[in-house]
Amino acid sequence: MRPLVGRAVRRAFAPDPLDAALSALRLDLRGSGLAGRWVSISFRDEGSGSFSRIELSAVADGRAGPESTGLAEQAFGNGRFAWIGWLPRDLAALRLTPLAGESALSIADFTITVRSRAALTVRAALRRPDLTAEALVWRVVGKRVRARLRLASALTPPGLTGYGTWVALFDTLTEADRERIRTEVAGWGDGPLISVVMPVYDPAPAVLEEALRSVRTQLYPHWELCIADDASTDPAVPQVLRRAAEEDPRIRVVRRSENGHIARATNTALDLARGPFTAFMDHDDVLPDHALYEVAKAIRREPQLDLIYSDEDKIDARGERFEPHFKSDWNPELLYAQNYVNHLTVARTALIREVGGLRPGFEGSQDHDLLLRLSDRLTPERVRHLPMILYHWRTAIGSGTFSDKALARAESARLTALLDLIARRGWPHRAERGPLGFNRLVRALPEPAPRVSVVIPTRDRAELLRVALRGLLRETGYPDIEVIVVDNGSTEPATAALFAEWAADPRMRVLPAPGPFNFSDLSNRGAAAASGAVLLFLNNDVEVIEPGWLAEMVSIAVEPAVGAVGAKLSYPDGTLQHGGVVLGAGGVAGHSHLGIGRDDPGYFGRMVMAQEVSAVTGACLMMRRAVFEEVGGFDAEHLAVAFNDTDLCLKVRRAGYVIVWTPHAALIHHESKSRGRDDTPEKRARFEAEVATMLERWGPQLRNDPYYNPNLARAKAQFRLW
Repeated sequence: MRPLVGRAVRRAFAPDPLDAALSALRLDLRGSGLAGRWVSISFRDEGSGSFSRIELSAVADGRAGPESTGLAEQAFGNGRFAWIGWLPRDLAALRLTPLAGESALSIADFTITVRSRAALTVRAALRRPDLTAEALVWRVVGKRVRARLRLASALTPPGLTGYGTWVALFDTLTEADRERIRTEVAGWGDGPLISVVMPVYDPAPAVLEEALRSVRTQLYPHWELCIADDASTDPAVPQVLRRAAEEDPRIRVVRRSENGHIARATNTALDLARGPFTAFMDHDDVLPDHALYEVAKAIRREPQLDLIYSDEDKIDARGERFEPHFKSDWNPELLYAQNYVNHLTVARTALIREVGGLRPGFEGSQDHDLLLRLSDRLTPERVRHLPMILYHWRTAIGSGTFSDKALARAESARLTALLDLIARRGWPHRAERGPLGFNRLVRALPEPAPRVSVVIPTRDRAELLRVALRGLLRETGYPDIEVIVVDNGSTEPATAALFAEWAADPRMRVLPAPGPFNFSDLSNRGAAAASGAVLLFLNNDVEVIEPGWLAEMVSIAVEPAVGAVGAKLSYPDGTLQHGGVVLGAGGVAGHSHLGIGRDDPGYFGRMVMAQEVSAVTGACLMMRRAVFEEVGGFDAEHLAVAFNDTDLCLKVRRAGYVIVWTPHAALIHHESKSRGRDDTPEKRARFEAEVATMLERWGPQLRNDPYYNPNLARAKAQFRLW
């Protein structure tokens, strides 16, 4: 083994002129002797948890210019990351690119070590003998690329075994972490004052003391705790509060003369707030020691922020943490349905006061109502989600948090809050109770409803297309549908008979398009021939199961801010096939919640609520014609079959639009029955080229899907830690 000394490597890093806008760093490795070698790369990303805040990639000298390959490092706890693999023969450099929203990184102990293939093979055999054996076989027959891929997979460490393991490895501060934070904060001088507001009413005194202690032990010292005792009946509660205020002048307490419930009590506490930012905390919950430090750091980095929120988990009577909620970045569509923001929430104090604080009458969902009213004034660039657990929500008996009565009250108040938003914004829409009691926003269709041109590429398989056409033209409740079947060289008599059967229906026409299968080109041709203002790209193996699906999609697609809409697609057995696309899953992109059961609501109910996503499948993808033309349609040259839908959606998002997935448009998808599998050398080569195109074109975006969470595993989009 020949290690390159970490210090020397760090000195060699320089800004990458190709990615200057992303603050990328580049380490030139020409002449280093590392090209075509097995190596291990290790580094520390100080202040990071379970995910690295950089993308590590190898840059090679390709025929058409630099080619970048992502190196998927593994986390080992305490900010340590490592990658083991084979560097390309035409290696030019390593590149470190910060994730979106990261501007100041602290990378330490960066070391590259050349490894012996024989030693790695022994190590891999001990871990995964099956994959190692396959690697050896492929090497013997001369398939070196496949051999390297198998060996690299065998060297990948196994996943975590539980949330407790994750907490121990990635969410437990060491003394070195604490000292680093104290030193950093000391260098800030006077940071922004954060006012923590806490309404209190008859918590168990021990629980209240723990909540107070969690604020007092914050590593960030510039806070004030504003407490309103809502006329507690337990005499021990005001005693605990009085003693805390005497011991720490940053704690201020006011006692209300009568019980006004949580909204009025919170407003009373808010009246005490002097800081430019206010954090909301319940009287029985716990803040980790670095919570306010992370918030203050975000504010210092982006002073324009109006709302900051974090991930959260729950804590039981024994102090055990469970049920982490790793959240989406800012997602207004999801917020209509549920208060996914929840805790920890920090908002600009002036903005809270501007909208009138919390409103009595919304008890149970008073914080959701506040967030919906704040959202009237928020823009995405002024909202920041911190993907780290900064709040522990207590579920112990006696905490006063959970009960059936409280949940029913919260559900009613949640719906009222959405109804109020609709009225406030002057929308013609309505709100109703959705699955599991969450809100559902039901949008009104324009009058008259726009024509929808449905583009269906097909080649034979008349039995599938027959079902799709019948569902569209006879079983869909929508007034103006045009179907354009783009025929990619069908030859079977049954297909000709099907076309003849529908020939008399003016709503359906066949557009001949012979030649090799190219989904992008066929879809672009169909769109060019369409007359509707709204386009729907639909596979020929999709089955309609309820009449309102198309109206649901159109009602969303016509909104000016929306660029594309996707539907809930299920396999014939009822398991989920498509719940939106998660970027980076499986390397490029994958279906969210693939394969979950018919009645499974998904991660924190995500599969029963409409929400913004990064992309949706081209098997059922709707957008306005104007948006489709603005972004240039599908890429027929480089993405003939795979990932063209994800690429299109990413172009739509780059143009400033959002993508919405709705479970309220539900269909059955008999996936890939008409096209077959990629099981020939030519198809595999084409697929690998399309993967390379996506990685080169969208590498940073694929690394960090804003609607997933960087703490969750990216091998599959199952919203799990492993």
